[in-house]
Amino acid sequence: MKAQVIGGVLAIVGLLAGCGTAGQSGQTGGARGGTASPNAIGSIDEGFKIGLLLPESKTARYEKFDRPYITADIKAQCPKCEVVYNNANQDPNQQQQQVDSMLTNGVKILILDAVDAKAIASSVAKAKSQGAKVVAYDRLAGGPVDAYTSFDNLQVGKAQGQALLDAIKAGGDPKRGPVVMVNGSPTDPNAADFKKGAHSVLDGQVTIGKEYDTPDWSPDQANTEAAGAFTALGADKVVGVYAANDGMAGGIARAMQNAGVKKGTPLTGQDAELAAIQRILLGTQTMTIYKPIRPEAKNAAQLAISLATGQGVTGTTTVDNGANSAIPAQIIAPIVVTKENIKDTVIKDGFWKVEEICTAAVKPACVAAGIS
Repeated sequence: MKAQVIGGVLAIVGLLAGCGTAGQSGQTGGARGGTASPNAIGSIDEGFKIGLLLPESKTARYEKFDRPYITADIKAQCPKCEVVYNNANQDPNQQQQQVDSMLTNGVKILILDAVDAKAIASSVAKAKSQGAKVVAYDRLAGGPVDAYTSFDNLQVGKAQGQALLDAIKAGGDPKRGPVVMVNGSPTDPNAADFKKGAHSVLDGQVTIGKEYDTPDWSPDQANTEAAGAFTALGADKVVGVYAANDGMAGGIARAMQNAGVKKGTPLTGQDAELAAIQRILLGTQTMTIYKPIRPEAKNAAQLAISLATGQGVTGTTTVDNGANSAIPAQIIAPIVVTKENIKDTVIKDGFWKVEEICTAAVKPACVAAGIS
């Protein structure tokens, strides 16, 4: 079964001429010596520092995929560039200190995945005042951001909501019992989009019995919230659970099992984490959202290098974060993953290997799904 691309394919628009060939011999302007662009703060020939700030490590993707992909793409385009890396461990104050440290050490280009989009705005403004450029990565940070790359977050929520609704309808009247919604962190603007998208599908179609906004996307907190909801609503009455990401879905799946929620009760997710793919095969999670990180990482590297070398940047669209109403944005379409298309999505792309997914406990389910 082919991967279902939600909302139509959003083209990953390239940067203006020169971005993709910044390392080719003979290039003039900021990228390759010659007459430097007046906006350049670095050159490919000499190299420069690029700061990479990721938000946390509880979600597997950041250390396993985002960091190595971005680092590799930067090195491919600018061999002499140095990547200065920090992970904020879900601490907004720590991330602000990390930005300050990078600016003090002469980093003029930042790729920033904000822990708290509002709290980081002052640091983005400080970077701007010191002549640094900021690429908002995956989450749209506040402040005078120069460029942004992410996924269609509203569409992610719609896809999750539709998958949940379809699965509930398959069991009968979608209003036959309550639904529990466990949304993401209230400090993450993406979480607000996921929630809005899910509600646009679910409102009026199902009965939402309990709903939570979960600080720090905490799986443990999600487990506690879900357990409380099942006690209040009746575990035997709940007909579906919306989980905004796979980490929280893991905590919720444990709560569902412990509370005696009927096996096969629909549960959503996002990020295509390994444990989520295994739960989908085992029937304890219904779906996840696969967001191909490779093109997002490539976009971030290209945007950072183009900004540093004084080239202009463009996007598939522009976004407004309150401080800047015309931020060039490279937006990528998300993909729904179910048991039927695991092989044609995360395995085909090399995101997960068959041997990683099909451990001893999961192997019979893999064989049944045609994965071997």
